[in-house]
Amino acid sequence: MQGKALAALILLSGCMLGLAACDGSSATPAVSSAAQAGATQADSQQTNSAQTSSAQTDSAQDGSTSSSQASSGQSRSPGSVSVPSEPAPTDPVGSKITKNTEAPVSKVSVKVFNKAAQLVGPVETAKVVKTDAEWQKQLTKAQYEIARAKGTEAPFCGNLLDNKKEGVYACVCCGLPLFSSDAKFHSGTGWPSFFKPVAEGNVVEHVDRSHFMERTEILCARCDAHLGHVFDDGPKPTGLRFCVNSESLYFTPSEQLAKLADPIAEKVQTAKKQ
Repeated sequence: MQGKALAALILLSGCMLGLAACDGSSATPAVSSAAQAGATQADSQQTNSAQTSSAQTDSAQDGSTSSSQASSGQSRSPGSVSVPSEPAPTDPVGSKITKNTEAPVSKVSVKVFNKAAQLVGPVETAKVVKTDAEWQKQLTKAQYEIARAKGTEAPFCGNLLDNKKEGVYACVCCGLPLFSSDAKFHSGTGWPSFFKPVAEGNVVEHVDRSHFMERTEILCARCDAHLGHVFDDGPKPTGLRFCVNSESLYFTPSEQLAKLADPIAEKVQTAKKQ
């Protein structure tokens, strides 16, 4: 009896183990399927989240672009092309340059010498305009580099620095009288210096911002030849110092001023007679 009971017990245990094994094998696929379903759901959520994020990014970019276009005034309309505005040019020191929209001056009012060696005027005369090639042919290399290319001669080297003769200093390019020996003084700067021009309208001034500073450039009124610069540290009565390059001038002694006679001076004499 004991042997039969033991055998029955062993048989019962085997059945129970078999049932447990069957339950375990059937449970494993169920867990795997649940995991896959969870993973699939997570992937779907990530995909939807990524799409939502992408849509938000695109919307933000579109909004930024629209805002940028609105702020710059470049709104687009169907069939139109938006052209960006050209930035304002700058000079070497970074300040803005205003474009000159005015027509260039073709005539100027100046004083000239007549055949009697008298300074007459003012009289209206045409501006002298030439090409660089024409100026280079007319002038020496040093004269061109200074009078036309706005150079500066070395101090204490100009041939007119120590000139003490009486006479008139005229433009080396067009012959317009510019300064008189009566206004010349010793400044000690190394360049010929005058406290006033021979006539107010014969010398013009421009703002010069080259070399990282601001100065007042002086030029011949008739041909725009570069003469030098003017400063406010001169003697009385003007308190000005017209600092001029010798290469921009040529000197005519007082006894030879008739050589500076300008044909337009005849217009002044004719007008007086009438």
